[in-house]
Amino acid sequence: MAEGSVKRILMAKKVAKNWLLQNVEPHYRIVAYLSADERSNNIPSLLQGFRNGKLKLASVPPIPDLGMKVEFDSVSVWSSNREAMLKLDEWFQSKGCETIGVW
Repeated sequence: MAEGSVKRILMAKKVAKNWLLQNVEPHYRIVAYLSADERSNNIPSLLQGFRNGKLKLASVPPIPDLGMKVEFDSVSVWSSNREAMLKLDEWFQSKGCETIGVW
C-alpha cells in the first residue's frame, strides 16, 4: 500500500510541473517609495488611470497587465513586460521616488 501512494505523489508532482511549465509567465516588480510630496500628487491614482488607458505617462508604453498594491509610503507595481517596467522605473525616478526593482 505504501508503494501505491508513492506513485500517486510522483504523478501529482509531474502533473503540477507540466502545468506550471505551460502556464507560468515571468513578471517584474518595482517598489516605489513615496515621500509626502508624491503622496499629495496622488501617484497611485495616476497609475490606475495609466493602466486603464485614460492617461499617458511620458515615454512609458501602455502596460495593460499592470498590477498594483498601495501601501502607506510605497506603491508596488508588477507586469510581465520588462521593457515597459524599465521605462516606468525611469518615470518614478524622474518624479523623485526611490525605487527597488526585481528583474
